[in-house]
Amino acid sequence: MVDALLIDPAQPLIICDADEVLVEFIKGLERFLARQDLELDLVSFRIHGNVRHRTTGQTIADAQVSRLIEDFFAADTAHLDPVPGAAAALAALGSQAQVIILSNLPAAAREARAQNLARHGMAYPVIAGSGPKGDVIKPMIGHMRAPVVFIDDLPPHHASVAAVAPHVWRLHFVADARLARLIGPSPHAHARLDTWPEAADWIRQAMTTA
Repeated sequence: MVDALLIDPAQPLIICDADEVLVEFIKGLERFLARQDLELDLVSFRIHGNVRHRTTGQTIADAQVSRLIEDFFAADTAHLDPVPGAAAALAALGSQAQVIILSNLPAAAREARAQNLARHGMAYPVIAGSGPKGDVIKPMIGHMRAPVVFIDDLPPHHASVAAVAPHVWRLHFVADARLARLIGPSPHAHARLDTWPEAADWIRQAMTTA
């Protein structure tokens, strides 16, 4: 998929995560868990260790949580709700920039993610990744002459991008207010903003800065 992308090196590029940036991953996961009499107790910025039975309160083992997350991607990727303001912001920014969605999820769910985003007004190329995102981004932007902006909710990905492409502008964005309260700004991001009106202004400024 990356090799097939036609990227104009002279036009600004926005590389954007999806979960908790463009779509409401946690709220969707909670609906999926509720159908199985499970709940997510957000006492820390993680899923493993925080899933429990609603009736007994028993914590679900990590291996089972991993399987549940896989099942969730397979069943519900196509049904996630959009983050407020995301579609409008990207549409406005898209008049000045190229937009690519880089989302870590199973390859089998990539088409469902693309279709879900398109239904919400975000019909952009979708790359299904895994692991540190810097490894994907570095070869993608090798010929870029215009500014590049990277947006993600997970600090490790900002660290990854900063290590291999420090010139990329990095925005830490966490849409779910409960999650946002559980984690501070990534030290490897240039800014932390959690709403799209604020983020769009920052991105627009970054795209005009060499």
